[in-house]
Amino acid sequence: MSFFDDGEEETAARPSSRAPQRPRPRRPQHAGGAPGLDQHTLMVRRRIAAGVGVVLLIVIVLLINGCLKSQKQQSLKDYNRNVTQLAGESESRVSKPLFTALTGAGAKSALDVEVQIDQLRVAAQSIATRAKSLSVPTEMTGAQRALLMAVNLRVEGMAKVAALVPTALGGKNKQARTQIAGDMEIFLASDVIYSQRVAPLIGQALTANGIQGPSTASSRFLPNVGWLDPATTLSRITGQAASSSQGSEAVTGNHGSALKAVSVGTNALAPEPTLNHISGGSNPTFTVQVENSGEATETNVKVDITVTAGGKQYKASHVIEKTEAGKSLNVEIPVTGVPLGVASKIQVNIEGVPGENDMENNKNTYLAILGA
Repeated sequence: MSFFDDGEEETAARPSSRAPQRPRPRRPQHAGGAPGLDQHTLMVRRRIAAGVGVVLLIVIVLLINGCLKSQKQQSLKDYNRNVTQLAGESESRVSKPLFTALTGAGAKSALDVEVQIDQLRVAAQSIATRAKSLSVPTEMTGAQRALLMAVNLRVEGMAKVAALVPTALGGKNKQARTQIAGDMEIFLASDVIYSQRVAPLIGQALTANGIQGPSTASSRFLPNVGWLDPATTLSRITGQAASSSQGSEAVTGNHGSALKAVSVGTNALAPEPTLNHISGGSNPTFTVQVENSGEATETNVKVDITVTAGGKQYKASHVIEKTEAGKSLNVEIPVTGVPLGVASKIQVNIEGVPGENDMENNKNTYLAILGA
């Protein structure tokens, strides 16, 4: 045996010094290399996620509904505010100037009266145009139809009166007075439509949509029903009593009126210097007690109210068709727009009647603060 052969055998017979290694079992791996979750935990997390999603959906729906409701309520309030503004302008810019111009028109420049009334007709048409262009919520459709009918009637009445005034001031009084008195019924019809349809329908829509507080202002174009009587209309336009226009004798005897009391609601006003506190808002209605202190029946007795507050004057008046000797009656006179919380001076005056000499008891002054 050679040297090399002995070495090879020895090498082959030598056992390995390392122990045989067993293969390690592999752990199952999940997608993405993330550790695995048991089925119960996975279902719980899914349910939580679904619950959060439902809550978020409910919150979103409630927010959307709240926004829609708020937007709807605001549109109703805006419509009510716009109608209230138009109603106020119809009185202050058209009605009051019209009847002021007609009263005693016979002693004024006929041309000036005609021009003024025609300008008032244009103002009435402008108000009707603005009413037609209002943004109208669905709930206010009925009120809008009635509003347009009322303002269009006032435009029609203004046009007819404007056309008749030249005749009334030009000598053909008998015919014109009848026609003008008839046209005054148009104004009365507009007042009825507004008070019985417009204002109630707006109020119902506001209440049905949970809106409390704002009210729809009243709108009265015809100051009193005396203008429906042809003789009274002529008397007011010419400035002469109806009887005197027919050649009756001069007024004789004791004539006069007396201011007995003034109140607002249940609040009886005390004359100055007492400071009265009046509740009920900025559109108070004054109840004036008037007594015929003379010995004869009087007609067309006019009562004026002037409220001075915040540097401005707010005026209103009412003409009593007839008062009987020795008797008293109450008249209600609304005044609109008086500021709240401001010291106000209220002057009430009963204009003198023919033959009245002493008018000291025809007037009084009151101090007050109006509150809500």
